[in-house]
Amino acid sequence: MNPKPLVAMKKKPDHLTAAERRERGVEQEHFPMLAELRRRAEAKVREERKHPQPAGGSQPPEADPLRALHELQVHQIELEMQNTELQAARDQLEKLLENYTDLYDFAPAGYFSLDEHGVILEVNLTGAALLGVERSRLLHRHWQLFVVKASQPVFLDFLKKVFAQPGKQVCEALLLNKGGTAFWADLQAVSAVVLDGTGKCCRMAVSDITALKRADEAQRRMEALALSNRELQAEIVRRHAVEAALKQSELHLSQSLEESRLTQEKLRHLARQLIEAQEAERKQISRELHDQVAQTLVGMNVHLESLAREATINPLRLKERIVRTQRLVEKSVDLVHRFARDLRPTLLDDLGLIPALHSYLKEFTKRTQVRIHFKAFAGVERLSSHRRTVLYRVAQSALSNILQHAQATEVKVTITKDRKTARLEIHDNGKSFNVEQVLFAKRYKRLGLLGTRERVEMIGGTFSVESAPGQGTTIRAQIPFSHVRQPAKAAPGKTPA
Repeated sequence: MNPKPLVAMKKKPDHLTAAERRERGVEQEHFPMLAELRRRAEAKVREERKHPQPAGGSQPPEADPLRALHELQVHQIELEMQNTELQAARDQLEKLLENYTDLYDFAPAGYFSLDEHGVILEVNLTGAALLGVERSRLLHRHWQLFVVKASQPVFLDFLKKVFAQPGKQVCEALLLNKGGTAFWADLQAVSAVVLDGTGKCCRMAVSDITALKRADEAQRRMEALALSNRELQAEIVRRHAVEAALKQSELHLSQSLEESRLTQEKLRHLARQLIEAQEAERKQISRELHDQVAQTLVGMNVHLESLAREATINPLRLKERIVRTQRLVEKSVDLVHRFARDLRPTLLDDLGLIPALHSYLKEFTKRTQVRIHFKAFAGVERLSSHRRTVLYRVAQSALSNILQHAQATEVKVTITKDRKTARLEIHDNGKSFNVEQVLFAKRYKRLGLLGTRERVEMIGGTFSVESAPGQGTTIRAQIPFSHVRQPAKAAPGKTPA
Protein backbone atom coordinates (compact mmCIF):
# COMPACT_ATOMS: atom_id res chain seq x y z
CA MET A 1 0.00 0.00 0.00
CA ASN A 2 1.60 3.24 -1.09
CA PRO A 3 0.94 5.98 1.50
CA LYS A 4 1.72 8.92 -0.77
CA PRO A 5 -1.49 8.86 -2.72
CA LEU A 6 -3.33 8.53 0.53
CA VAL A 7 -1.49 11.51 1.97
CA ALA A 8 -2.13 13.48 -1.19
CA MET A 9 -5.87 12.93 -0.72
CA LYS A 10 -5.87 15.26 2.27
CA LYS A 11 -4.27 18.68 1.90
CA LYS A 12 -3.12 20.52 4.92
CA PRO A 13 -4.46 23.97 5.57
CA ASP A 14 -1.16 25.55 4.64
CA HIS A 15 -1.39 24.13 1.13
CA LEU A 16 -5.06 25.28 0.44
CA THR A 17 -5.67 27.70 -2.40
CA ALA A 18 -7.53 30.98 -1.93
CA ALA A 19 -10.70 29.53 -3.45
CA GLU A 20 -10.44 26.50 -1.21
CA ARG A 21 -9.94 28.74 1.83
CA ARG A 22 -13.07 30.76 0.87
CA GLU A 23 -14.99 27.55 0.43
CA ARG A 24 -13.62 26.28 3.73
CA GLY A 25 -14.67 29.59 5.38
CA VAL A 26 -18.17 29.22 4.00
CA GLU A 27 -18.17 25.64 5.19
CA GLN A 28 -17.03 26.75 8.65
CA GLU A 29 -19.68 29.50 8.70
CA HIS A 30 -22.55 27.11 7.88
CA PHE A 31 -21.29 24.09 9.79
CA PRO A 32 -19.69 25.20 13.07
CA MET A 33 -19.51 21.68 14.57
CA LEU A 34 -17.64 20.33 11.53
CA ALA A 35 -15.23 23.26 11.61
CA GLU A 36 -14.56 22.63 15.25
CA LEU A 37 -13.83 18.97 14.53
CA ARG A 38 -11.43 19.85 11.71
CA ARG A 39 -9.70 22.38 13.94
CA ARG A 40 -9.04 19.77 16.57
CA ALA A 41 -7.89 17.18 14.01
CA GLU A 42 -5.44 19.63 12.42
CA ALA A 43 -4.18 20.69 15.84
CA LYS A 44 -3.41 17.08 16.62
CA VAL A 45 -1.51 16.65 13.36
CA ARG A 46 0.57 19.74 14.02
CA GLU A 47 1.35 18.44 17.49
CA GLU A 48 2.64 15.15 16.05
CA ARG A 49 4.84 17.08 13.64
CA LYS A 50 6.46 18.97 16.48
CA HIS A 51 7.30 15.68 18.26
CA PRO A 52 8.60 13.25 15.64
CA GLN A 53 9.32 9.53 16.25
CA PRO A 54 12.73 8.42 17.67
CA ALA A 55 15.76 8.24 15.31
CA GLY A 56 15.48 4.55 15.15
CA GLY A 57 12.57 4.94 12.80
CA SER A 58 13.35 4.24 9.20
CA GLN A 59 10.49 6.13 7.44
CA PRO A 60 9.35 9.82 7.65
CA PRO A 61 6.03 10.78 9.31
CA GLU A 62 4.44 11.34 5.97
CA ALA A 63 5.25 7.87 4.91
CA ASP A 64 4.02 6.26 8.05
CA PRO A 65 0.98 4.09 7.14
CA LEU A 66 -0.50 4.50 10.56
CA ARG A 67 -0.50 8.24 10.23
CA ALA A 68 -2.00 8.03 6.79
CA LEU A 69 -4.65 5.73 8.16
CA HIS A 70 -5.29 8.21 10.91
CA GLU A 71 -5.66 11.00 8.42
CA LEU A 72 -8.04 8.93 6.43
CA GLN A 73 -10.08 8.11 9.48
CA VAL A 74 -10.22 11.80 10.45
CA HIS A 75 -11.25 12.75 6.94
CA GLN A 76 -13.82 9.97 6.93
CA ILE A 77 -15.28 11.24 10.19
CA GLU A 78 -15.34 14.72 8.75
CA LEU A 79 -17.12 13.50 5.63
CA GLU A 80 -19.65 11.57 7.68
CA MET A 81 -20.30 14.58 9.89
CA GLN A 82 -20.58 16.80 6.81
CA ASN A 83 -22.97 14.32 5.26
CA THR A 84 -25.08 14.31 8.45
CA GLU A 85 -25.12 18.10 8.58
CA LEU A 86 -25.96 18.32 4.88
CA GLN A 87 -28.79 15.83 5.36
CA ALA A 88 -30.14 17.90 8.28
CA ALA A 89 -29.80 21.11 6.26
CA ARG A 90 -31.63 19.49 3.34
CA ASP A 91 -34.42 18.30 5.63
CA GLN A 92 -34.66 21.78 7.11
CA LEU A 93 -34.74 23.37 3.65
CA GLU A 94 -37.43 20.93 2.56
CA LYS A 95 -39.47 21.78 5.67
CA LEU A 96 -39.00 25.49 5.06
CA LEU A 97 -39.97 25.00 1.44
CA GLU A 98 -43.04 23.06 2.53
CA ASN A 99 -43.97 25.81 4.99
CA TYR A 100 -43.38 28.48 2.35
CA THR A 101 -45.50 26.55 -0.14
CA ASP A 102 -48.25 26.13 2.43
CA LEU A 103 -48.11 29.79 3.46
CA TYR A 104 -47.88 31.18 -0.07
CA ASP A 105 -49.65 28.86 -2.45
CA PHE A 106 -52.40 27.73 -0.09
CA ALA A 107 -52.94 31.03 1.69
CA PRO A 108 -56.61 32.11 2.25
CA ALA A 109 -56.00 35.14 -0.01
CA GLY A 110 -54.66 35.33 -3.52
CA TYR A 111 -51.18 36.85 -3.90
CA PHE A 112 -50.14 38.54 -7.12
CA SER A 113 -47.00 40.36 -8.26
CA LEU A 114 -47.75 43.05 -10.87
CA ASP A 115 -45.57 45.38 -12.85
CA GLU A 116 -46.38 49.02 -13.62
CA HIS A 117 -48.60 48.01 -16.57
CA GLY A 118 -50.65 45.54 -14.51
CA VAL A 119 -48.96 42.45 -16.00
CA ILE A 120 -49.02 39.40 -13.68
CA LEU A 121 -45.45 38.35 -12.80
CA GLU A 122 -46.18 35.88 -9.98
CA VAL A 123 -49.34 34.34 -8.50
CA ASN A 124 -50.12 31.72 -5.88
CA LEU A 125 -52.53 28.83 -6.25
CA THR A 126 -55.30 30.63 -4.32
CA GLY A 127 -55.13 33.58 -6.71
CA ALA A 128 -55.26 31.24 -9.71
CA ALA A 129 -58.27 29.46 -8.16
CA LEU A 130 -60.05 32.83 -7.63
CA LEU A 131 -59.72 33.63 -11.33
CA GLY A 132 -60.35 30.01 -12.40
CA VAL A 133 -57.17 29.85 -14.55
CA GLU A 134 -54.10 27.67 -14.19
CA ARG A 135 -51.17 29.45 -12.60
CA SER A 136 -48.86 28.88 -15.55
CA ARG A 137 -51.41 30.42 -17.93
CA LEU A 138 -51.85 33.50 -15.75
CA LEU A 139 -48.25 34.62 -15.91
CA HIS A 140 -47.49 37.57 -18.20
CA ARG A 141 -51.20 38.33 -18.68
CA HIS A 142 -52.78 41.71 -17.96
CA TRP A 143 -54.78 41.92 -14.74
CA GLN A 144 -57.28 44.28 -16.40
CA LEU A 145 -58.57 41.32 -18.46
CA PHE A 146 -60.23 39.99 -15.29
CA VAL A 147 -61.68 43.33 -14.14
CA VAL A 148 -65.25 44.25 -15.05
CA LYS A 149 -65.39 47.27 -17.35
CA ALA A 150 -67.22 49.38 -14.79
CA SER A 151 -64.47 48.77 -12.19
CA GLN A 152 -61.46 49.28 -14.51
CA PRO A 153 -61.12 53.06 -13.83
CA VAL A 154 -61.07 52.33 -10.09
CA PHE A 155 -58.41 49.63 -10.53
CA LEU A 156 -56.20 51.76 -12.79
CA ASP A 157 -56.32 54.61 -10.30
CA PHE A 158 -55.48 52.12 -7.52
CA LEU A 159 -52.49 50.74 -9.50
CA LYS A 160 -51.26 54.26 -10.23
CA LYS A 161 -51.32 55.15 -6.53
CA VAL A 162 -49.45 51.94 -5.63
CA PHE A 163 -46.49 52.86 -7.89
CA ALA A 164 -46.65 56.59 -7.12
CA GLN A 165 -47.20 56.72 -3.34
CA PRO A 166 -45.62 54.87 -0.45
CA GLY A 167 -47.68 52.85 1.98
CA LYS A 168 -50.61 50.53 1.69
CA GLN A 169 -53.37 51.09 -0.90
CA VAL A 170 -56.83 49.51 -0.79
CA CYS A 171 -59.72 49.32 -3.25
CA GLU A 172 -62.71 47.19 -4.13
CA ALA A 173 -63.39 45.99 -7.69
CA LEU A 174 -65.78 43.69 -9.49
CA LEU A 175 -63.83 40.82 -11.12
CA LEU A 176 -64.69 38.10 -13.65
CA ASN A 177 -63.39 34.54 -13.44
CA LYS A 178 -62.88 32.23 -16.37
CA GLY A 179 -66.48 31.02 -16.23
CA GLY A 180 -67.79 34.57 -16.61
CA THR A 181 -69.05 34.77 -13.03
CA ALA A 182 -68.61 38.18 -11.46
CA PHE A 183 -67.52 38.55 -7.87
CA TRP A 184 -66.45 41.39 -5.62
CA ALA A 185 -62.80 41.41 -4.56
CA ASP A 186 -60.86 43.40 -1.98
CA LEU A 187 -57.46 44.51 -3.36
CA GLN A 188 -54.64 45.49 -1.00
CA ALA A 189 -51.16 46.35 -2.25
CA VAL A 190 -47.96 47.64 -0.67
CA SER A 191 -45.38 50.01 -2.13
CA ALA A 192 -43.59 48.86 -5.23
CA VAL A 193 -40.18 47.15 -5.04
CA VAL A 194 -37.39 47.38 -7.61
CA LEU A 195 -36.57 44.21 -9.51
CA ASP A 196 -33.11 43.21 -10.79
CA GLY A 197 -32.74 46.32 -12.90
CA THR A 198 -35.78 45.41 -14.99
CA GLY A 199 -38.36 47.72 -13.38
CA LYS A 200 -40.74 47.82 -10.44
CA CYS A 201 -43.33 45.43 -9.18
CA CYS A 202 -45.93 45.46 -6.41
CA ARG A 203 -47.30 42.75 -4.15
CA MET A 204 -51.08 42.57 -4.14
CA ALA A 205 -53.41 40.48 -1.96
CA VAL A 206 -56.86 39.64 -3.35
CA SER A 207 -59.82 38.41 -1.24
CA ASP A 208 -63.30 37.42 -2.35
CA ILE A 209 -65.73 39.71 -0.48
CA THR A 210 -68.87 38.78 -2.40
CA ALA A 211 -70.45 37.23 0.68
CA LEU A 212 -69.55 40.32 2.70
CA LYS A 213 -71.01 42.56 0.00
CA ARG A 214 -74.15 40.46 -0.04
CA ALA A 215 -74.31 40.66 3.74
CA ASP A 216 -73.87 44.45 3.58
CA GLU A 217 -76.52 44.66 0.89
CA ALA A 218 -78.81 42.47 2.96
CA GLN A 219 -78.09 44.66 5.99
CA ARG A 220 -78.89 47.79 3.99
CA ARG A 221 -82.06 46.17 2.73
CA MET A 222 -82.95 45.17 6.28
CA GLU A 223 -82.33 48.72 7.48
CA ALA A 224 -84.36 50.11 4.57
CA LEU A 225 -87.06 47.56 5.31
CA ALA A 226 -86.97 48.48 9.01
CA LEU A 227 -87.20 52.16 8.08
CA SER A 228 -90.08 51.37 5.74
CA ASN A 229 -91.72 49.35 8.50
CA ARG A 230 -91.32 52.26 10.93
CA GLU A 231 -92.74 54.65 8.36
CA LEU A 232 -95.54 52.18 7.66
CA GLN A 233 -96.25 51.87 11.38
CA ALA A 234 -96.31 55.65 11.68
CA GLU A 235 -98.61 55.83 8.65
CA ILE A 236 -100.84 53.16 10.17
CA VAL A 237 -100.95 55.06 13.46
CA ARG A 238 -101.69 58.28 11.57
CA ARG A 239 -104.41 56.60 9.54
CA HIS A 240 -105.86 55.06 12.68
CA ALA A 241 -105.88 58.52 14.24
CA VAL A 242 -107.48 59.96 11.11
CA GLU A 243 -109.98 57.11 11.08
CA ALA A 244 -110.76 57.70 14.76
CA ALA A 245 -111.09 61.42 14.06
CA LEU A 246 -113.36 60.67 11.11
CA LYS A 247 -115.44 58.35 13.25
CA GLN A 248 -115.56 61.00 15.95
CA SER A 249 -116.50 63.60 13.36
CA GLU A 250 -119.09 61.25 11.92
CA LEU A 251 -120.46 60.63 15.41
CA HIS A 252 -120.42 64.36 16.12
CA LEU A 253 -122.07 65.05 12.77
CA SER A 254 -124.65 62.38 13.48
CA GLN A 255 -125.29 63.90 16.88
CA SER A 256 -125.46 67.36 15.33
CA LEU A 257 -127.89 66.11 12.69
CA GLU A 258 -129.95 64.44 15.38
CA GLU A 259 -129.88 67.59 17.49
CA SER A 260 -130.75 69.63 14.41
CA ARG A 261 -133.61 67.27 13.63
CA LEU A 262 -134.85 67.47 17.23
CA THR A 263 -134.47 71.24 17.18
CA GLN A 264 -136.36 71.41 13.90
CA GLU A 265 -139.09 69.23 15.34
CA LYS A 266 -139.19 71.43 18.44
CA LEU A 267 -139.39 74.51 16.25
CA ARG A 268 -142.19 72.98 14.24
CA HIS A 269 -143.87 71.94 17.47
CA LEU A 270 -143.32 75.43 18.90
CA ALA A 271 -144.64 77.08 15.75
CA ARG A 272 -147.67 74.83 15.82
CA GLN A 273 -148.22 75.65 19.49
CA LEU A 274 -147.68 79.34 18.74
CA ILE A 275 -150.31 79.23 16.02
CA GLU A 276 -152.68 77.34 18.30
CA ALA A 277 -152.01 79.82 21.11
CA GLN A 278 -152.58 82.74 18.78
CA GLU A 279 -155.84 81.19 17.63
CA ALA A 280 -156.88 80.49 21.22
CA GLU A 281 -155.95 84.03 22.24
CA ARG A 282 -157.87 85.48 19.31
CA LYS A 283 -160.82 83.24 20.17
CA GLN A 284 -160.71 84.38 23.78
CA ILE A 285 -160.40 88.05 22.83
CA SER A 286 -163.25 87.62 20.32
CA ARG A 287 -165.43 85.93 22.93
CA GLU A 288 -164.69 88.54 25.57
CA LEU A 289 -165.31 91.34 23.11
CA HIS A 290 -168.59 89.68 22.08
CA ASP A 291 -169.69 88.73 25.56
CA GLN A 292 -168.64 91.87 27.41
CA VAL A 293 -167.93 94.84 25.18
CA ALA A 294 -170.56 93.99 22.58
CA GLN A 295 -173.22 93.26 25.18
CA THR A 296 -172.35 96.50 27.00
CA LEU A 297 -172.59 98.44 23.77
CA VAL A 298 -175.94 96.75 22.97
CA GLY A 299 -177.15 97.66 26.44
CA MET A 300 -176.01 101.23 25.86
CA ASN A 301 -177.90 101.25 22.59
CA VAL A 302 -181.06 99.97 24.33
CA HIS A 303 -180.71 102.61 27.04
CA LEU A 304 -180.23 105.31 24.43
CA GLU A 305 -183.40 104.22 22.59
CA SER A 306 -185.27 104.14 25.90
CA LEU A 307 -183.96 107.62 26.66
CA ALA A 308 -185.21 108.80 23.31
CA ARG A 309 -188.72 107.48 23.99
CA GLU A 310 -188.92 108.58 27.62
CA ALA A 311 -187.53 112.04 26.94
CA THR A 312 -191.05 113.17 26.07
CA ILE A 313 -193.02 110.77 28.29
CA ASN A 314 -191.24 110.89 31.67
CA PRO A 315 -188.57 113.57 31.87
CA LEU A 316 -188.08 112.88 35.59
CA ARG A 317 -186.46 109.44 34.98
CA LEU A 318 -184.19 110.78 32.27
CA LYS A 319 -181.35 111.63 34.66
CA GLU A 320 -181.42 108.13 36.22
CA ARG A 321 -181.22 106.52 32.78
CA ILE A 322 -178.29 108.74 31.79
CA VAL A 323 -176.36 107.68 34.91
CA ARG A 324 -176.82 104.01 34.07
CA THR A 325 -175.71 104.61 30.52
CA GLN A 326 -172.56 106.41 31.76
CA ARG A 327 -171.73 103.42 33.96
CA LEU A 328 -172.02 101.10 30.96
CA VAL A 329 -169.72 103.40 28.99
CA GLU A 330 -167.19 103.39 31.84
CA LYS A 331 -167.33 99.59 32.02
CA SER A 332 -166.76 99.35 28.30
CA VAL A 333 -163.79 101.72 28.51
CA ASP A 334 -162.30 99.65 31.38
CA LEU A 335 -162.67 96.48 29.34
CA VAL A 336 -161.01 98.06 26.33
CA HIS A 337 -158.19 99.36 28.54
CA ARG A 338 -157.67 95.90 30.04
CA PHE A 339 -157.51 94.31 26.60
CA ALA A 340 -155.08 97.00 25.45
CA ARG A 341 -152.95 96.54 28.57
CA ASP A 342 -152.78 92.79 28.02
CA LEU A 343 -151.80 93.28 24.40
CA ARG A 344 -149.37 96.17 24.87
CA PRO A 345 -149.36 98.40 28.01
CA THR A 346 -148.97 102.08 27.17
CA LEU A 347 -147.27 102.69 30.52
CA LEU A 348 -144.27 100.60 29.30
CA ASP A 349 -143.65 103.03 26.47
CA ASP A 350 -144.66 106.20 28.27
CA LEU A 351 -143.26 105.79 31.82
CA GLY A 352 -140.98 102.74 31.72
CA LEU A 353 -140.72 99.12 32.94
CA ILE A 354 -141.04 99.70 36.68
CA PRO A 355 -144.33 101.71 36.52
CA ALA A 356 -145.78 99.26 33.99
CA LEU A 357 -144.91 96.24 36.16
CA HIS A 358 -146.18 98.01 39.30
CA SER A 359 -149.54 98.75 37.61
CA TYR A 360 -149.83 95.19 36.25
CA LEU A 361 -148.97 93.57 39.60
CA LYS A 362 -151.45 95.80 41.41
CA GLU A 363 -154.19 94.82 38.98
CA PHE A 364 -153.15 91.14 39.24
CA THR A 365 -153.39 91.24 43.04
CA LYS A 366 -156.79 92.93 42.82
CA ARG A 367 -158.11 90.23 40.50
CA THR A 368 -156.51 87.13 42.10
CA GLN A 369 -155.99 88.09 45.75
CA VAL A 370 -152.37 86.82 45.48
CA ARG A 371 -149.89 88.88 47.52
CA ILE A 372 -147.00 90.20 45.43
CA HIS A 373 -143.79 91.76 46.74
CA PHE A 374 -142.07 93.84 44.05
CA LYS A 375 -138.57 95.32 44.20
CA ALA A 376 -136.48 96.75 41.33
CA PHE A 377 -133.36 98.88 40.79
CA ALA A 378 -133.80 102.08 38.79
CA GLY A 379 -130.92 101.28 36.38
CA VAL A 380 -133.08 98.73 34.56
CA GLU A 381 -134.72 101.65 32.73
CA ARG A 382 -131.42 102.11 30.81
CA LEU A 383 -132.20 98.94 28.85
CA SER A 384 -133.52 99.32 25.33
CA SER A 385 -137.27 99.29 24.75
CA HIS A 386 -137.11 95.81 23.22
CA ARG A 387 -135.26 94.39 26.25
CA ARG A 388 -137.62 96.04 28.73
CA THR A 389 -140.55 94.58 26.81
CA VAL A 390 -139.01 91.09 27.09
CA LEU A 391 -138.70 91.46 30.88
CA TYR A 392 -142.31 92.64 31.08
CA ARG A 393 -143.49 89.63 29.02
CA VAL A 394 -141.46 87.23 31.20
CA ALA A 395 -143.15 88.57 34.32
CA GLN A 396 -146.56 88.54 32.64
CA SER A 397 -146.15 84.95 31.43
CA ALA A 398 -144.80 83.75 34.78
CA LEU A 399 -147.73 85.28 36.73
CA SER A 400 -150.19 83.80 34.24
CA ASN A 401 -148.65 80.31 34.78
CA ILE A 402 -148.71 80.83 38.56
CA LEU A 403 -152.39 81.74 38.40
CA GLN A 404 -153.25 78.72 36.23
CA HIS A 405 -151.07 75.95 37.72
CA ALA A 406 -149.20 76.86 40.91
CA GLN A 407 -152.09 77.75 43.25
CA ALA A 408 -149.69 80.08 45.07
CA THR A 409 -150.65 82.63 47.71
CA GLU A 410 -147.49 84.74 47.65
CA VAL A 411 -145.11 85.84 44.88
CA LYS A 412 -141.81 87.76 45.03
CA VAL A 413 -140.75 89.73 41.95
CA THR A 414 -137.25 91.32 42.06
CA ILE A 415 -135.12 93.02 39.43
CA THR A 416 -131.43 93.34 40.38
CA LYS A 417 -128.13 94.15 38.69
CA ASP A 418 -125.80 91.18 38.25
CA ARG A 419 -122.46 92.32 36.77
CA LYS A 420 -123.29 93.39 33.21
CA THR A 421 -126.84 92.02 33.17
CA ALA A 422 -130.26 92.86 34.56
CA ARG A 423 -131.63 89.91 36.48
CA LEU A 424 -135.39 89.26 36.85
CA GLU A 425 -136.34 86.67 39.45
CA ILE A 426 -139.91 85.49 40.17
CA HIS A 427 -140.44 83.11 43.09
CA ASP A 428 -143.77 81.61 44.26
CA ASN A 429 -144.78 79.32 47.12
CA GLY A 430 -147.08 77.17 45.04
CA LYS A 431 -146.91 73.63 43.69
CA SER A 432 -143.76 72.37 41.98
CA PHE A 433 -143.49 70.58 38.61
CA ASN A 434 -140.99 68.60 36.51
CA VAL A 435 -139.04 71.21 34.60
CA GLU A 436 -137.48 68.73 32.11
CA GLN A 437 -140.82 67.34 31.06
CA VAL A 438 -142.31 70.79 30.62
CA LEU A 439 -139.38 72.25 28.63
CA PHE A 440 -138.27 69.23 26.56
CA ALA A 441 -141.02 66.57 26.43
CA LYS A 442 -143.22 66.57 23.35
CA ARG A 443 -146.43 65.50 25.08
CA TYR A 444 -146.65 68.69 27.13
CA LYS A 445 -148.14 71.53 25.13
CA ARG A 446 -147.47 74.42 27.51
CA LEU A 447 -146.28 77.23 25.34
CA GLY A 448 -145.68 79.73 28.15
CA LEU A 449 -142.24 78.61 29.37
CA LEU A 450 -141.02 77.64 25.89
CA GLY A 451 -142.10 80.96 24.40
CA THR A 452 -140.57 82.86 27.31
CA ARG A 453 -137.25 81.08 26.92
CA GLU A 454 -137.22 81.80 23.19
CA ARG A 455 -137.91 85.50 23.86
CA VAL A 456 -134.99 85.75 26.33
CA GLU A 457 -132.50 83.80 24.18
CA MET A 458 -133.35 85.85 21.08
CA ILE A 459 -131.75 88.94 22.68
CA GLY A 460 -128.69 87.07 24.03
CA GLY A 461 -130.07 86.45 27.52
CA THR A 462 -130.32 83.33 29.66
CA PHE A 463 -133.45 81.71 31.05
CA SER A 464 -133.71 79.11 33.82
CA VAL A 465 -136.42 77.45 35.90
CA GLU A 466 -136.02 75.73 39.28
CA SER A 467 -138.85 73.84 40.96
CA ALA A 468 -138.73 71.54 43.99
CA PRO A 469 -141.44 70.05 46.21
CA GLY A 470 -142.12 72.26 49.25
CA GLN A 471 -139.91 75.09 47.89
CA GLY A 472 -142.06 76.39 45.08
CA THR A 473 -140.81 77.56 41.70
CA THR A 474 -138.22 80.17 40.75
CA ILE A 475 -137.95 81.67 37.26
CA ARG A 476 -134.81 83.68 36.35
CA ALA A 477 -134.09 85.76 33.28
CA GLN A 478 -130.82 87.65 32.74
CA ILE A 479 -130.68 90.33 30.04
CA PRO A 480 -127.26 91.82 29.06
CA PHE A 481 -126.70 95.59 29.22
CA SER A 482 -125.67 95.82 25.58
CA HIS A 483 -126.96 98.56 23.33
CA VAL A 484 -128.34 100.26 26.43
CA ARG A 485 -130.18 103.50 26.06
CA GLN A 486 -128.06 106.45 27.18
CA PRO A 487 -129.81 109.01 29.43
CA ALA A 488 -130.73 112.22 27.60
CA LYS A 489 -128.63 115.28 28.39
CA ALA A 490 -130.49 118.11 30.05
CA ALA A 491 -130.72 121.41 28.24
CA PRO A 492 -128.67 124.27 29.69
CA GLY A 493 -130.46 125.88 32.60
CA LYS A 494 -132.85 122.95 33.03
CA THR A 495 -132.96 119.96 35.38
CA PRO A 496 -133.92 116.53 34.07
CA ALA A 497 -137.33 115.28 35.20
